[in-house]
Amino acid sequence: MEIGVDSFAAMMSGKSNRSLSDKDALAQLLERIEHADRAGLDIFGIGEHHRKGFLDSAPTLILAAAAARTKRIRLTSAVTVLSAADPVRVFQNFATLDLISGGRAEMVAGRGSFIEAFPLFGLNLEDYDELFTEKLELLLKIRENEFVTWSGKFRPPLNNIPVYPRPLQHPFPVWVGVGGTRESFIRAGSLGLPLMVAVIGGETHRFLPLVDLYRQAGKKAGYQPEQLKVGMHSLGYVANTTKEAYDDFYAGYAEAMTKVGKERGWPPMTRDWFEAQAGPTGALLVGNPEEVAQKILRHSEALGGITRLTFQMDTAEVPHEKLMQAIDLIGTRIKPWLHVVN
Repeated sequence: MEIGVDSFAAMMSGKSNRSLSDKDALAQLLERIEHADRAGLDIFGIGEHHRKGFLDSAPTLILAAAAARTKRIRLTSAVTVLSAADPVRVFQNFATLDLISGGRAEMVAGRGSFIEAFPLFGLNLEDYDELFTEKLELLLKIRENEFVTWSGKFRPPLNNIPVYPRPLQHPFPVWVGVGGTRESFIRAGSLGLPLMVAVIGGETHRFLPLVDLYRQAGKKAGYQPEQLKVGMHSLGYVANTTKEAYDDFYAGYAEAMTKVGKERGWPPMTRDWFEAQAGPTGALLVGNPEEVAQKILRHSEALGGITRLTFQMDTAEVPHEKLMQAIDLIGTRIKPWLHVVN
């Protein structure tokens, strides 16, 4: 199983009286990616948001900077908001990243969990699903063909037009990031694309029927089981003790989730709910290394087997130094343990 970290490039103050500047926050993020590479993690992902509090509106630029400072770790988006982007430019950006990194780039294409990109780029939210479907089709056609002939509803047609540069990897790895809609899982399976499931709340086993739909759609389309990879993105954090992990993570996590909850009609976050989610059956991967490693295995079993797990740690306002320590624990304690038991 591959183990990694995803970041939304959140501006973190470490709960101090002095918030970090954007410059310092990005410098610390690049330091964490470099540290993850040294710690032996397999993957580091950068999200894409277009709202205050996040510095990841241009994720391929962050990943390119990280590529120059790392040697082994794979670099991916988490996710690329394809609905609001031009697939030609998306492909060109990631192909360039692949060349810079020596073939270590990947993409997770998705629709995003927020909607601010639609008015920002002049798109109609009513076209939410249709935009993604069409743009994913074009992206995959560009991936397979140097010269592209294509027409659709939302973009001018291409008539035997070449798209450059070409990436080092062929085919370039494209995953599909999904939340909880049946159509998203079935689409990914029908295309034979690896699946990245965002499980940020509730109980992981509730996603199994959707993952089964993905595998069934892939089988029906003629893909082999080994082609239908399933990964999981989870909010999480690791410290030496469970108490330390809870105390470090809860305050910032509660603040962030309560803020998002006001937009979506969720109740305010409570400590009891947090600890239930961090418990044996909940979605959060928060605790000491042994507890978290065992919970990762339970998540994998609940979804019928996963090949990748990524931690999302930085939206909880945990200080940089503690995130560096958490990366160490993931690389030196959790990953080796999972390797032995698998």
